[in-house]
Amino acid sequence: MTIQEYIDTNKERFLDELFTLLRIPSVSTDKAHDDDTHHCAVQVQEYMVKAGLDKATLYPTDGHPIVYAEKMIDPSLPTVLVYGHYDVQPAAPLDQWKSEPFEPEIRKTEIHPDGAIFARGSTDDKGQFFLHVKAVESMIKTDRLPCNVKFMIEGEEEVGSPNLVPFITKYKDLLKSDVILVSDTSLLSKKHPSITVGLRGLTYLDVKVTAARADMHSGLFGGAVANPINTLCEMIASLKDEKKHITIPGFYDDVVFPSDSDREMMRNAPFDPQEYMDSPGVFGLEGEEGFHTYERTGILPTLDCNGIWGGFTEEGSKTIIPAVANAKISMRLVSKQNYEKITELFTEHFKSIAPDSVKVEVHPHHGGNPYVTPTDTIEYRAAAKAMEATFGKTPVPMYEGGSIPIVANFKEILKVETILMGFGFDTDGLHSPNEHFGVWNFYKGIETVPHFYQAYAEMSQEA
Repeated sequence: MTIQEYIDTNKERFLDELFTLLRIPSVSTDKAHDDDTHHCAVQVQEYMVKAGLDKATLYPTDGHPIVYAEKMIDPSLPTVLVYGHYDVQPAAPLDQWKSEPFEPEIRKTEIHPDGAIFARGSTDDKGQFFLHVKAVESMIKTDRLPCNVKFMIEGEEEVGSPNLVPFITKYKDLLKSDVILVSDTSLLSKKHPSITVGLRGLTYLDVKVTAARADMHSGLFGGAVANPINTLCEMIASLKDEKKHITIPGFYDDVVFPSDSDREMMRNAPFDPQEYMDSPGVFGLEGEEGFHTYERTGILPTLDCNGIWGGFTEEGSKTIIPAVANAKISMRLVSKQNYEKITELFTEHFKSIAPDSVKVEVHPHHGGNPYVTPTDTIEYRAAAKAMEATFGKTPVPMYEGGSIPIVANFKEILKVETILMGFGFDTDGLHSPNEHFGVWNFYKGIETVPHFYQAYAEMSQEA
């Protein structure tokens, strides 16, 4: 039986198993779901065993466990390390879901006429890491695995992977490999495959502006004291100028743009502005002047307010000057920017622009550095050849706006490059209500991955 025949024979089972994973609400950001998240890790472990992998083990951490498994067929052959995560974002707001977030449902859409799997975690990242498990299973069961493989699937990516760096540092020998393969990114489209060659880094902070010990009567104190909500809004607004350029001193010092040819490639990649806007339902596009949308989301850093609150927000009215206002702010980073340095620059600047009438606090959460994959390596050429085999077209190298902070740590600690070969779409609603993953995309990934292993094994022997 060929690999493709095995895939065709087991398609429905593959989908059913994915549905089992998607029904588990493994929300790592919510302690109320700790048991669910552990249950999901156990289920992943069981599927690793079922796929024919060896040493399927749950490694405990100070948070959620890491699932490890391997298939070592010959120490002289190259080894691929697959990374993914089984934890998911919270499903809120629930009222915006058209179906239950943890009861997967297949529905047809304009972009997915063959149907898409609607469920939290379907594309980020259960559907995408699981397609690797099924691809490797298909190679093992048909006796066509051409090189060694290891899996490392964590449960804390959505909270910044706090326990993964200690794990990979401690188990460097266990994780020894020649390339890391990750599917947690996107394709341009079905007709235009792409490989992500750049990821933005991230730093995330809470800010707090305090004006008084307690809320104040807006008649007695209004106009004579600082309103921390007004002050906070003014401070956040000042972080960008009229051209949407970030105003923090030194913020762009370590930004290095790609070559002119790479930027030209990005501008000429297929792009439908209306389709891009339709997915989240936005009314227009904006960003730093002089840049294409792909450049704004790939090679430029960002600064965004992710949430803001303070004062009276319940039904009815309460005429107060609030004592405190809060906000959450994230910055996506590019090229050589360091998230710890940017965090310091932000903190220093944000405190410096506050008026004397308020007190400002900045509390960093988590962060990670950007990563760029070289395109002149055996690993990248093997990925391109694999996509050519199943898509019939050479993939476009693309810079993606999202962050997978651990990828930079892989390079630093494990000393190997990462290939970001994703199979979702940017329009799949990652982190949003009605997240989905195309059935076509799921199967296309399972079909493509074995071609990577074969091409990588052959190219490694020739090198």
